[in-house]
Amino acid sequence: MIVTMNSKEALKKRAEARFKQAERALDGRKAMTEYEAQVLAIREKTARLKALRLATEAHAQNEEPPPKTNVRRLKNRGNR
Repeated sequence: MIVTMNSKEALKKRAEARFKQAERALDGRKAMTEYEAQVLAIREKTARLKALRLATEAHAQNEEPPPKTNVRRLKNRGNR
């Protein structure tokens, strides 16, 4: 048995479906924009940290190593 809807109900359902589809598309665009912003922030942070690391390594290579200290051993004094 086929039930037919009157034209107002059919139009209303079609309009709601279109609205939901448009809303999902808008949500998808917003999500993509947020994702791209996060990716850009991560790339910028990574570049900044890499530059900092390279500068630290360059500074460490140019710096003289600390002088070696001679460690004197304690003499075995035997039993007191």
